[in-house]
Amino acid sequence: MMTASTPSFVITGGAGFIGSNLTLALQEKFPDARLTVIDDFRSGDFKNLAGYRGDFVAENLATFDWRERVGNENFDAIFHLASITDTRLHDQFVQVHDNVESFRRLLNFARPTRTRVIYASSAATYGPATEASVESNGAAPANVYAFSKVIMDNIATRAAAESPGWIIVGLRYFNVYGPREAHKGVPASMVYHLSRQLKTGQRPRIFKHGEQKRDFVYVKDAVEGSIRALDAQTSGIFNVGTGQARSFNELVDVLNKSLETNFQPDYIDNPHAHYQNFTQADLTNARSTLGYQPRFPLEEGVRDYMRWLYGA
Repeated sequence: MMTASTPSFVITGGAGFIGSNLTLALQEKFPDARLTVIDDFRSGDFKNLAGYRGDFVAENLATFDWRERVGNENFDAIFHLASITDTRLHDQFVQVHDNVESFRRLLNFARPTRTRVIYASSAATYGPATEASVESNGAAPANVYAFSKVIMDNIATRAAAESPGWIIVGLRYFNVYGPREAHKGVPASMVYHLSRQLKTGQRPRIFKHGEQKRDFVYVKDAVEGSIRALDAQTSGIFNVGTGQARSFNELVDVLNKSLETNFQPDYIDNPHAHYQNFTQADLTNARSTLGYQPRFPLEEGVRDYMRWLYGA
């Protein structure tokens, strides 16, 4: 895996939700590592990095000159988590330009040294599904965010094919929830929002009739999958989820149990024309190639998260 006894990692988007959890986990796993976070705080918050001991570069990656800023420094891996993640942003140019061009610049920097790149793709690339999504399924992006991730997957796949020996790993995170997401506001997970409603004595609001299903993956599992990609022997794109689809009704039950509340759902109309009614990760490839094994089914993940949020 890594040659140096003191590995050097870059984490783009390291002040964001998954990025900050990954950064702090890397710091714990590799206490001597040189860590550099690059983030422009569009969907991040400095508070997420409490206790962080590394370097920080505040820059927009879509215009970032890697050579000028980091010169000839060699990195063991670049974790690329930065992107515009708000799927409600409908400016197609901004979403695609920033997400794709940031990634293209990063790949151009990493190519000469064949620095390992581990980047965030998304389950959104699959679009509407009725059964577990396999990585070989065709892309069917329903919004421009998902489209930008499809293009990133395309250029990553081509770059890896053109440079044998250069490892590029894409991770299709499913519906991630957990600590350090509150700063996201509306785009934060349903687990977070429903828990807030229950804690303030409100009935949890979900779309009729709560039977939509999600592969809710705890952020600690998402981080574990990301770190396992450091050992991947081949390039590829892999699902990161729990492999289970759980309904919103089930989620409400799990939250009620965890928070010792007892509120029935308040069912509301779904205003979204393009809504994923079902997500589930097929983990066959992630298990065999990355050795990824999720440890947090919904009950365990929610319990751990509620303890972190509320001391519950």
